[in-house]
Amino acid sequence: MPNDERILETVPRGTLGLIPTASCTQLGRMVNDYLATWREHREHEHQDDAAFKDYYRESYIIEPYTPRFGSGEAKCVINQSVRGYDLFIMVDVTNYSLTYSLCGRTNHMSPDDHFADLKRVIAAVGGKARRITVILPFLYESRQHRRTARESLDCPIALQELYNMGIDNIITFDAHDPRVVNAIPLNGFENVMPSYQFIKGIFKNVKDLTVDTDHLMVISPDEGATSRAINLANVLGVDMGMFYKRRDYSKIVNGRNPIVAHEFLGSNVDGKDVFIIYDMISSAESMIDTARELKKRKAKRIFLVSTFGLFTNGLASFDKAYEDGLIYRIVTTNLIYQSPELLAREYYISCDMSKYIAYIIDTLNHDCSISDLLSPYDRIRSYVKRYTEAQRG
Repeated sequence: MPNDERILETVPRGTLGLIPTASCTQLGRMVNDYLATWREHREHEHQDDAAFKDYYRESYIIEPYTPRFGSGEAKCVINQSVRGYDLFIMVDVTNYSLTYSLCGRTNHMSPDDHFADLKRVIAAVGGKARRITVILPFLYESRQHRRTARESLDCPIALQELYNMGIDNIITFDAHDPRVVNAIPLNGFENVMPSYQFIKGIFKNVKDLTVDTDHLMVISPDEGATSRAINLANVLGVDMGMFYKRRDYSKIVNGRNPIVAHEFLGSNVDGKDVFIIYDMISSAESMIDTARELKKRKAKRIFLVSTFGLFTNGLASFDKAYEDGLIYRIVTTNLIYQSPELLAREYYISCDMSKYIAYIIDTLNHDCSISDLLSPYDRIRSYVKRYTEAQRG
């Protein structure tokens, strides 16, 4: 349970309201269950004050209704008052499992569709809420965060658009490049890393890891993920290495410059378990190539660890990599949609983020600092210590 003593020193910013769009229904319900449980058992001397009106409810969820016309156009309707509420809107822009009818045809919802629904929810609120926080686990258009040619800057434009609509804060996880916050320097933007949940998920499922420099190593598959790998390696107290991808910039294949070779920078991986850390698994071509290169260097067990499991080309390549012994486990979070097929794979570890999100929401609703929640160093060190002691005892 959150630090009640600190939280109850302040009154709520407003009546708590949780609006998970259809793309985030399951995660929203899990977050709501934590919030309801904590607040049901939270006792304090001011609970009968007007500021704590509706502080405890069986559900904080406000369900948005987004019907569509036959042309595919849509609107949002909120069938209850939200005046004075402290609203948290949750949206998974990657949830391709949802469909809608367009001129008699079935369309799968794209990130653009989900982002449009988010704007519809904000518009339906109509400025009546006391504060609006948008929780975008996967930051919309985060891979188009900078301009390298005459091209659109979709992510900064989307962020500015949301703030122009009147939202107060954005919470996202493991942004592809957190420097995109420079597009909105005077606005609230929190980039949360799930490092603790990774460690917790892996250690709960794998009982024979040895966490030291002789048996474990953290690897970045390219220069872009170096900071993530350095952070995790430092917390665990192990070595870090990285691969540099040499590309052929004279060609473009499937929208990318093809990789010519992987150059490894780091210490010996012979006999060591390896965490390959990245922000997202898309086609995972480069991550599997990295695993292959590590196996050539006699690495022991290889874990693909990523915040977002998109698996845009399906699971066949991962199945084959697992059967061939290239990878041992794939670890991602439940921040975005997980297909039943993925959840059924024996090599897959899902890290639950609902409790963490509930901590953040509960703390922000009381206008308390979340800095300790954003820095998991002490929690990871404590968990590693308990894990090591359990192995010995």
